[in-house]
Amino acid sequence: MTNPDVPAKPTPSELEMLRLLWQLGPAAARQVHEAAVETRPDMAYANVLRLLQVMHAKGLLSRDESTRAHVYAPAQPQDSHQSSLIKDLIHKAFSGSGKELVLAALRGHVSKKDREEIQRILNGDKAGN
Repeated sequence: MTNPDVPAKPTPSELEMLRLLWQLGPAAARQVHEAAVETRPDMAYANVLRLLQVMHAKGLLSRDESTRAHVYAPAQPQDSHQSSLIKDLIHKAFSGSGKELVLAALRGHVSKKDREEIQRILNGDKAGN
């Protein structure tokens, strides 16, 4: 049984569907498919529908069955789900050290512009003034 306080870990394909639903808002499988084929033209409607059904069974999505075309929505807000994934990554890959995660990200995965913005945030100047 799925614990609603501990979200299931999505596969890469499931994360792709979550990203689409976070952008679209609650949507029917047809709408999700139309959005998916913009970046993955090979994505079949049946695959999207099956993926949404599996994600619902895993507790990653809620499903409104009040209309003929079921409407799917993420079970958790984007920031909450991302925080959970980051917490898991910190635990598994960085021995529980958030500092090590940040340092690893800054070592070559951040542009100069992003570094400057991060520095402003660290200095307490969120508006960039």
